[in-house]
Amino acid sequence: MNAITHQPGPAVEVRDLSCRYGTFTAVDHVTFTVAPGELFALLGTNGAGKTTTIETAIGLRRPASGTVRVHGREPWKHRRELAGTVAVIGQETGFADDLTAAETLKLWTDLHRLPPQPNLLERVDLAHRAAVRVGALSGGERRRLDLALAVSTGPAVLFADEPTTGLDPASRRRTWGLLRELTAQGTAVVLTTHYLDEAAELADHVAIMDRGRIARFGTVEEITASHQARITMRPQPFDPLDLPPLTGSTSVADGLLTVRTTELQTDLHRLLDWAARTGVVLADLKAGPATLDEIFAELATERAPARTA
Repeated sequence: MNAITHQPGPAVEVRDLSCRYGTFTAVDHVTFTVAPGELFALLGTNGAGKTTTIETAIGLRRPASGTVRVHGREPWKHRRELAGTVAVIGQETGFADDLTAAETLKLWTDLHRLPPQPNLLERVDLAHRAAVRVGALSGGERRRLDLALAVSTGPAVLFADEPTTGLDPASRRRTWGLLRELTAQGTAVVLTTHYLDEAAELADHVAIMDRGRIARFGTVEEITASHQARITMRPQPFDPLDLPPLTGSTSVADGLLTVRTTELQTDLHRLLDWAARTGVVLADLKAGPATLDEIFAELATERAPARTA
């Protein structure tokens, strides 16, 4: 890979960004920064504004208001200057179907005046498909070829729009490893994904978009810690009136007791002490912080009526 050229300041800086389609606001005053060597995950449901944000950050559209800078330059003005340091994995590939995977990689590296990198196909688990024409590759294999081309340039910034969609679990893990290698070398990665476990596994910071705005922001730990943890169990025998005093709220459905609390350790200790004193068996006991899945579900329940054009 090429040596990464580091620039002072953020690799990506988005300030008060708004984007519109006619009178419809798709991105509404969004702000975030991404440092060199950071993986930043941009999450949200379909229509939340993720792809529009990415398209603006790579220079495919001009902001309606606000600013986007990649290494200090506005992408819509300086796409040519940024081309050598920015790589993009889009949702759709544009390969020539008649070329093989190996020929596609060679053409790409020749066009970018890069040294041969035959091991790249092995790193994305495509070495055994090197002689297969792109038109005969599966959707997941094309995604992996796209990833190989993107990392071949040793980008300073990588925008990866749902790069693991359609991949099997082993290929997803291999892709995660490549992304970790890039950030370890100083590449800033902006990742969009529908896989919440992927964001939890990889991201230094997460922004969750909802209806064009950033609804939650922080590390995964910060976001989940700001929401109620959950304790679930099936007490046997159980009388709801016998529960010890808890800081959280309780509910019972089909014999499953759920406690939602911001004081996980305190309430778990009280329940365990209560069970020990009374002889109640806490079957199927589970306790843990909120997950990104639960926070997504919470955002869905908070939704106001859909925006109108």
